[in-house]
Amino acid sequence: MTAGGRPAEPEVIWSRPQRAGRGPRPAHSRDSIAAEAVRIADAEGIEAVSMRRVAAGIGAGTMSLYNYVPRKEDLYELMVDTVSGEYELTPPTGDWRADQLALARQTRALMHRHPWLPRLLSPVYGFGPNALRYLEHSLECLAPLDAPDAEKLELVAAVNGTVATYVAGELALAERARALPWSEAEEQGVRSAWLGSRLATGEYPRLAAALAGGGPVPGAGLDMAAVFDRSVTRLLGAWAT
Repeated sequence: MTAGGRPAEPEVIWSRPQRAGRGPRPAHSRDSIAAEAVRIADAEGIEAVSMRRVAAGIGAGTMSLYNYVPRKEDLYELMVDTVSGEYELTPPTGDWRADQLALARQTRALMHRHPWLPRLLSPVYGFGPNALRYLEHSLECLAPLDAPDAEKLELVAAVNGTVATYVAGELALAERARALPWSEAEEQGVRSAWLGSRLATGEYPRLAAALAGGGPVPGAGLDMAAVFDRSVTRLLGAWAT
């Protein structure tokens, strides 16, 4: 163990005691530390999360926080697992596609509640207790799918990757809209007019046909939830049956 409580060798936070060393009962818990970090990230973004900020938020010294959470990466792992506990893991219906779509909707809602989550969604931060329960439940829902277990896990990863990419786009559009000095409708009106003028040249016949048939134009008043459902459903439909 190095100075400040940091491990000298690789270590999984979940295999570490709640607090290193002997002494009185810990004054803080991982749950309270993670909750404070999530609160800061939700309000100000992941960049605002630091050991100093979290320590101040729970009334601890920065150095003492390292006795509970040795590294900032461990803090991120605690954060991901904390919000992973928000899933409602209801019993499988027997329709694996419907169950996966329902989970994908929950993931989308989770990412909108915690906009920093897509940036941390990776295997590095995805194997805490709550995340493992989510993965086990996902595989249970996929029991009717005739495919190797390893492929089922790939499917879960593919769905989550699709959700993360989709939500990242939604969040970027919302952030841009907030930064505009005029209304989003005015911005979209100008952009739609310019796009219409380009399509009218006849240089992009396939794109013109796709948009004329109801193809998605980001920010153009689309029902994003419906587009999301169609995207995930197509992904699931393309999987082995």
